[in-house]
Amino acid sequence: MTTSAWQTPEWVKHAVFYQIFPERFANGDHSNDPANVQPWGTSPTLYNYMGGDLQGIIDQLDYLVDLGINALYLNPIFQATTSHKYNTFDYFKIDPHFGTLETFKTLLNEAHQRGIKVILDAVFNHCGRGFFAFHDVIENGVHSPYTNWFHVSRFPIHPYESRYPANYRTWWDFRELPKFNTDNPAVRKYLLDVARYWIELGIDGWRLDVPNEIDDHDFWREFRTIVKAINPEAYIVGEIWTDGSAWLQGDQFDAVMNYLFRDLCTDFFASYSMRAGDFAAGIDHLIVRYQPQVTYVQFNLLGSHDTARFLSVAEGAGKWALERMKLAVLFKLIFPGAPCIYYGDEIGLHGGKDPDCRRCFPWDQPQTWQTELQTWTKQWVKFRHEYTALRTGRYATLFADNDMNIFACARWDEQSQFVIVLNNNQTPWALDLPLHGQLPSVTQYRDVNTGELYSVAEGKIRELALAPWKHLVLQAV
Repeated sequence: MTTSAWQTPEWVKHAVFYQIFPERFANGDHSNDPANVQPWGTSPTLYNYMGGDLQGIIDQLDYLVDLGINALYLNPIFQATTSHKYNTFDYFKIDPHFGTLETFKTLLNEAHQRGIKVILDAVFNHCGRGFFAFHDVIENGVHSPYTNWFHVSRFPIHPYESRYPANYRTWWDFRELPKFNTDNPAVRKYLLDVARYWIELGIDGWRLDVPNEIDDHDFWREFRTIVKAINPEAYIVGEIWTDGSAWLQGDQFDAVMNYLFRDLCTDFFASYSMRAGDFAAGIDHLIVRYQPQVTYVQFNLLGSHDTARFLSVAEGAGKWALERMKLAVLFKLIFPGAPCIYYGDEIGLHGGKDPDCRRCFPWDQPQTWQTELQTWTKQWVKFRHEYTALRTGRYATLFADNDMNIFACARWDEQSQFVIVLNNNQTPWALDLPLHGQLPSVTQYRDVNTGELYSVAEGKIRELALAPWKHLVLQAV
């Protein structure tokens, strides 16, 4: 398929996503709380519940609008027995502890009225032990009509007794997650009907969990065909942690979760284990790795429900963690692709590896919020929305110096032109910034924060001064 023969959703180029782990974002309806619900803010474990739900998300939509969010990515909301809901029991039913189908329709409608798109998360590689077909196999064994919905090697199967082999394929040896046999036409039809149902209901796309575990690209081709036939602008993004090229040829996904971007930002800004030169090389490779229509809708993140919180990683590398996170947030918001904020990152929510990264949003403890980070995030989200150059314009790395640990890049289009300089160092620096003839010729740049003017002479922006851990965003005048 040629580059001109397919397109990615236009709206995603202009989106700022907010990822919500529903069980921990907000509890808006205590009547649907699990029986063993813990007090809001209890330390998360693999097995406890805090009572977050869809009504809680509805209640906070105006907060998200104020932040500048215009797209939501929700972790799974289908019926399951865990807090994360990746062990799906019923793909056509909202988990009763999250609400009802009517609650979800209200959420979808209220979000759309505010100009917010909504994409859902689902896993089509495996299900939970309570999924109707697998439950039938548990009950009826070899006589079940659903035995070939899964990869059963022999009977009896042992879904609960760890002292015996499971005797069926699972995801990463978790016997509570039996793997679907997607070669079976009946299984295929069921899963593709799921994709169709929710798109027809009005969701704006799918985030696909572990899609690489389905070793069948034709399945995803069928998935795309069905989804795009209903809504050509639906966004399909896969959870691929490494190179996603095999899925990004125009016949499967629009984008992947850009964990490669996250890794670079973590190493450069958070853990402080990478210097500017290597960061620049990695970023430049990301820019050319995929075709442009993919690059501009890549799902760019600093963290998720599967990673330690960015600020916690930064604090593990010493002082100035907040300043380094602010630099990373700024870079994410000026970089090509769709930036995503993991819930609570904007207020400095902490958390180690899963499940600690799934803490409750502290609505009842605003005194714990990093309001400086929140204001910073809102400022640069708004800035991104104001200029097409930051969303669909060209990108170039201009400068990267390992000794100074300074990185500079540019974004521009026919309407505006920006140079962004980041001092990821505790030392102040002064420099003349070379432009290498990559940008349209201008004679001056203005600091968008202070209004100070900088002249251009002999292909360099003259006499730039950067304080420790600070930035310059310069606009051509």
